[in-house]
Order: sequence, then C-alpha cells, then structure tokens
Amino acid sequence: MNRDRLYFLLLNIGHFLDHLFTLVFATVAALALHREWGLSYAELLAYATPGFFAFGVFALPAGWLADKWSRDGMMVVFFIGIGLASLATSLVRTPLELGIGLFVIGMFAAIYHPVGLAIVTLKWRNTGIRLAANGVWGNLGVASAALITGFLIDHGGWRMAFVVPGLFSIFIGFAYWVLRRETVLTEDRDLKKLKKDAPITTGSVSNRNLLIRVSAIVFLTTAVSSIIFQSTTFALPKIFDERLQGLAEQLSFLFRDENTSQKELIASMIGALAFIVFAVASTAQLVVGSLLDRFGPRRIFMTMAAIQLCFFSLMPSQTDGLALAVALGFMIGAFGQIPINDFMIGKMASGPARARIYGIRYVVSFTVLAVTLPLIAFVYDNWGFDTLFYILATTAFVIFAAVSALPRTLPTQQLQTQNA
Repeated sequence: MNRDRLYFLLLNIGHFLDHLFTLVFATVAALALHREWGLSYAELLAYATPGFFAFGVFALPAGWLADKWSRDGMMVVFFIGIGLASLATSLVRTPLELGIGLFVIGMFAAIYHPVGLAIVTLKWRNTGIRLAANGVWGNLGVASAALITGFLIDHGGWRMAFVVPGLFSIFIGFAYWVLRRETVLTEDRDLKKLKKDAPITTGSVSNRNLLIRVSAIVFLTTAVSSIIFQSTTFALPKIFDERLQGLAEQLSFLFRDENTSQKELIASMIGALAFIVFAVASTAQLVVGSLLDRFGPRRIFMTMAAIQLCFFSLMPSQTDGLALAVALGFMIGAFGQIPINDFMIGKMASGPARARIYGIRYVVSFTVLAVTLPLIAFVYDNWGFDTLFYILATTAFVIFAAVSALPRTLPTQQLQTQNA
C-alpha cells in the first residue's frame, strides 16, 4: 500500500472511531448501565447530553486551529486525545464522573469532521465518491458501536467497551504521526501561503443571492437531518431491545452452547442486528456519492428524504422481522443523505477557510444532536417510540420541502470566512 492510500485509510479509520466513541454509551446505557446503577434509560441520557454539546461546540475552534496551525497535527491530537479520554471514562464510579468523561470524549470527537473532511475534499478529486467512502467508514463506526459494545458487555463488562477502542485509537494516532510527521511540522507555512494566494471573489448579484439561498438550505437541512441521525443511531439499540426480543431469542438458539445461556446472548444478538442494519444501510452512501459526481445534489437529496418519510411512517407498531426490514429502509435514507451537504460545502467553500466552514456546519449539526437527546428521553418517557417515528416522518417532510428549492446547478462563488 502506497503512502497516499495509507493516508486515506487512516483518515477513514478516524471517521470510524469518531462515531464509535460517541455511541458506545448509547448501547452501554440501553443494555447494561441502567441495571448496574439503578437508573432509568431516560435518566442516563441526561449524562450524555453535555458530551454531544461538546461534540458540536468545539467543532468550530477545532476547524480554526486546523486552518491556522496544521490539519494533520489536529488529527494526531484527535486520535491520541480521544483514546486517553475513553480510557479515563472506563474508570468512572458515579454518574457525574461519567458525564465529565463523556464531555471530554465529545471535545476530542469534535475535531474529526471539520478537519478530516477538509483534508478529504482538498486533497483528492472525485469529491462525491471520496466523501461517500469516508462516510461509510463513519457509519460502520456507528454500527460497530452496538456490535462491539454488546459483545464486550457479554464477555468483559461495559468498561471494556471504553478501554479497547481507547487503546486502539492511541495506536492509530502514533501511526498517523509517523506517516505525516513532516506535514505536521511544515503545514502551517503551506496554509499561510494558500491563504495569501487565494483570490477573494464577489461574483454577480444573482450569483450571490443564489449562494445565500443554497447556504440557507444547507444549514437548515443540516440542523433538521441531525434530528433524524441522532434519533436513529442513538436510539436504535433501545428500539431493537424492545421490538426485536422475539427475533433475538430465536437467533440466540443458533449460537448457544452448553456454557452460555440464552439470556447471556441477547445483548450480543441485539447488537449484531443493529450492526447489520447500520452496515447494509451505510452502502447507500457509495451509491449517493457516485450519483452526486454525475447528477448533482438536488434530485438525490429529495429521493433520500422521500425514503425516510415513507419508512418512518410505516415503523409504528412493527415488531421483529417487519420492524427490522422497515428500520433498514429508514436507515438507508438517513445514511444516504449524509454526504450531500458535505459535498455542497466542498464545492462552494474556499480552500484556506474550508475547515472553519465545515466547523460551522458541524457546530449546527452536533448542537442539534445534543438537543435531540432530551427530546428522545421526553418522547420515550411520555409516549414511547411510535410517537418519535411520527415526529421523524414530519422532519423528513421538512427536508424534502427545503431541498426542492435547491437549484439544479450549484453557484460557483466560493464561501469565505471573515478575517481568514
């Protein structure tokens, strides 16, 4: 493997780890911690909320540091920092300590999206398929959080779910440093030169108005689609725990041996089913990425929103096999739309300011993610998941309506940040 391919592989592993770390607690809370600490699922979600706020709020300063200092240097900070934070979180003894640990994980997790995506969209051509491939790795991190955590709960306890990925991330951080150490030391000069040489264009009045319209749609759909992403990825293990018990019990018979009880395998089966749904649905990004490079974002985005609207409307009251099939349908729509906004920003944002613009995009996205956690808890406590599905169907309709206002061709003027 040449250095360029290894570079892209390590960036993809970073996306995998970023989403895995942010969702380990979702499975821990759903399958283990509420029993060990005697707290309800809704009560535990409150301790995860600050971590998701950190995931959003620190994206902008992470992008600013990357543009001012070194993008590869920030990636090294990401890998090693989040690994150490995960190891520390494995040692917590109280809910308050847990909340602090998740907050620090969120701080380091905030680095990846503005920095990693800026690298991907600046270094390689065929932006749509590159973002899609990178997005699949992120979705596999989402899927593996349920699978790996469920396995470790059954075979080593919930604390190991923080220890194992933490050690792995630190190892990858040192590998990244070895590969990119020359860039980490010199990239600050390169970024200053790129910023100095970058032209600042104003464009025509009509082009500026079109840019404003597209930017408003990008940030609106970013916020609204984040409600769908957070609700589905965070709550799916709990949804499956409630609605796929019969299917999980049937499947556990296939893997049970004389030393393992059926009950001990239920968490692993639920985690495995969530993994299958996430992994299969994530391949939609590859299809979407290739279509974006050929046809642009408007029609593709509307199709993904329509898929979500249909399947969220079908999900209430479904259980076992039907629930699994419908969940796969709405996850295809949810994952398929992920690279579209990043594709549009990558086409419109200037190179020297790209990490900061991605930072703004993910401040919006992940702040909404944090706000969504109390929404999930409130809706679940009062009405259950059926009401949540109706809310998500309405959200998908809002996305469809907003995306219908996109132009067929993106404006050519580049987004700039002030005082870049």
